[in-house]
Amino acid sequence: MSPVRTCSRTACKQPAVFTLTYVYRDSTAVLGPLATYVEPHCYDLCAAHAERLTAPMGWELVRLPAEEGEPSSDDLEALADAVREAARPVTRQEPVGQGIEVGRRGHLRVLRSSSPRPTDEPSE
Repeated sequence: MSPVRTCSRTACKQPAVFTLTYVYRDSTAVLGPLATYVEPHCYDLCAAHAERLTAPMGWELVRLPAEEGEPSSDDLEALADAVREAARPVTRQEPVGQGIEVGRRGHLRVLRSSSPRPTDEPSE
């Protein structure tokens, strides 16, 4: 089996560079860069067939920009920052004054709402 994916169009042996996906719910055809993995219901297209592609009547064709070359250092730094942020432990404080514990069973607590504070309403 060849490591290069070929165009999905019949009798075309050109290497695929774009992936076509249909979003039926939105009546949209999306043409973007070649997907990393082969997906069912997606079509790999060569440059020539992607350029001539039209959407079915009543559908919208969305062309996503092609990725060019290797990721820039900015892209890699942004990815590394996102990973660091996701790995950072989250310290959450429980809300104060929003409930009174009235019971406990294992790790579950039963809370009762605290009484609302009186408001300064004008008297008639």
